Amino acid sequence: MKALIVGGGAREHALAWSMKRDDPTLELYAAPGNPGIAQLATCIPTSATDLDGLLAFATRESVALTVVGPEAPLALGVVDRFRSARLPIFGPTRDAAEIETSKAWAKALMLEAGVPTARAETCGSVAEARSAIRRFGAPVVVKASGLAAGKGVIVCLTMDDAERAVDDMLQGHVFGAAGDTVLVEEFMSGEEISLFAVTDGERAIPLVAAQDHKRLLDGDRGPNTGGMGAYAPVSIAGGLLDDVRSSALVTDVLERILHPTLDAMRTRGRPFTGLLYAGLMLTEDGPKVVEFNCRFGDPETQAVLPVLDAKPTLLELFTIVANGERLPTDAVVRPREYAVTTVLASERYPDTPQLGDRIELPSRVPDDTLIFHAGTRLTDAGELVTSGGRVLAVTSLASSIGDAQRRSLEVATQVRFKGKQLRSDIGWRELTRHAGAA
Repeated sequence: MKALIVGGGAREHALAWSMKRDDPTLELYAAPGNPGIAQLATCIPTSATDLDGLLAFATRESVALTVVGPEAPLALGVVDRFRSARLPIFGPTRDAAEIETSKAWAKALMLEAGVPTARAETCGSVAEARSAIRRFGAPVVVKASGLAAGKGVIVCLTMDDAERAVDDMLQGHVFGAAGDTVLVEEFMSGEEISLFAVTDGERAIPLVAAQDHKRLLDGDRGPNTGGMGAYAPVSIAGGLLDDVRSSALVTDVLERILHPTLDAMRTRGRPFTGLLYAGLMLTEDGPKVVEFNCRFGDPETQAVLPVLDAKPTLLELFTIVANGERLPTDAVVRPREYAVTTVLASERYPDTPQLGDRIELPSRVPDDTLIFHAGTRLTDAGELVTSGGRVLAVTSLASSIGDAQRRSLEVATQVRFKGKQLRSDIGWRELTRHAGAA
């Protein structure tokens, strides 16, 4: 069987690793891939947003399954193009992907469907946004409605902070067209988790819950980033259960959030197939949606997939959805053990990351640890160098969260490149819970 992964980051590296684990005989391609993915697949020099090139390759090679990693090609309509050519592909259509590409559209959908989420106002001008800020008061959240590489959400503790965020988005265009419309949203307090679900548009199979760490520095300090690490599973979402659907929280999310959302999308003529990502805030009133994404999250994917034990396998679930078939009702998903993923970022990330610095990887990596490539490339001389803000993701597996964190950090500290940034406290909330239980 031939399969194609669209994308070239750590998320796609984890997808490639998972798919090859499920079927070692898989003939795997990646567009464009990266040096890490190249150890598992044949990388082709086609951009993830070159829809013509992707379609031509998949047609020529008779690719039986295409899995889309990043949001950009989904927003451009890669699934629509492949379906028109009768090529199996895992992901949502362009219209369905609007659940991520337009936070304003997604908020309206949730309010109409009665899905629990924060109150918000959609604003297209500075005057509108400042007026909304005064109504909400501080703290308040300001969000760019469009795609902003995971950095378009600003939690503002003061009114001045909120007005500055609005000015930066609507006047300074710090997020480009993504910030031409903003949401001013009530601040929700609680703990955040990420829950992925594979869906055929009606049925949803939840995967293992994860928690990521957005701030650059230990203790959740510093600027917001695309994600500096993640861990899975999360004990407040069930932990090491034999089936994630036996978790009361996961059942609640399915009944009050995921199924109503899928129903509302079908009603609007935009059935969602593929991977629906729910970013959730666990409030005193129960889980509420912070945001939806239309694809696997990064870095959560690098923690979730290595611990995932699914029957049918994840690759089989991808294939079922890509072929337009119904998902089984008796699927079982459980975590094998704990995973902690530590992200290594380049110097000056997230503002102006420095590129082109030589990377030295450890001469030996333990069997319980995986190094996923995020922003790396090989020079003409064959030297591995940095090529993005987030460079590598180090995932370690263990029977306890403490051992997984320790092993991930040990290997992460052995990786060398100029100005390397990392957090040493990934999974700190879970460690605190485990210490309290002991």
